[in-house]
Amino acid sequence: MRIYLLGLALLLCYNVSAHADTLHCGSQLVGVGDRAFEVQQKCGEPTHRDLVGYTLGPYERRELKIEEWIYGPSNGVLTILTFEGNRLTRIERRRSH
Repeated sequence: MRIYLLGLALLLCYNVSAHADTLHCGSQLVGVGDRAFEVQQKCGEPTHRDLVGYTLGPYERRELKIEEWIYGPSNGVLTILTFEGNRLTRIERRRSH
């Protein structure tokens, strides 16, 4: 019982971002692997966009653009979508401070 309560307390205090493979945008669902235009059609225009950088290929050559789209906050939570080369690669949820 003590271990259960300790685990529950740690879970409630855990204030680091959570990752998921899918995101609900209204009644629509987007997921890792979706194209940027599909995400924009389903979720609308993001609140903010950031160019993070580029993936590097052989000889340190830039290849794919890495971009983050931020939605929210919604109920105190920001959703950060990471795109590499126009494909959604990561969905992150983070409590806004």
